[in-house]
Amino acid sequence: MEDPGDLVIRVVEVKGRCPAYEAGDTFRIERGFMLNSEKPLCMHSLASLLPYYVALSRRISPKDLGLCREGDEAFLQCLDPCGHTGGGTALFAVRREGAGE
Repeated sequence: MEDPGDLVIRVVEVKGRCPAYEAGDTFRIERGFMLNSEKPLCMHSLASLLPYYVALSRRISPKDLGLCREGDEAFLQCLDPCGHTGGGTALFAVRREGAGE
């Protein structure tokens, strides 16, 4: 079986007031399971990634997972319902790189 590739997670947009992220921030999931970030991460964002990170790191198409209409980036959103909490929600683009690319 092919080794999993790294995932690069980029903050595309923030709605409301997010205390953790700004548009353009990035972090990585390396080798299919190792989280790497230069700044603290929000648990809400990790919860939105958990169901998909293994499949995406193993080349399952984001489109087949229902996470995009076209292309090779998956789109996920953090779970904070900002309209009801006064917080913010972040939209993430997730792309795979490495391991045989």
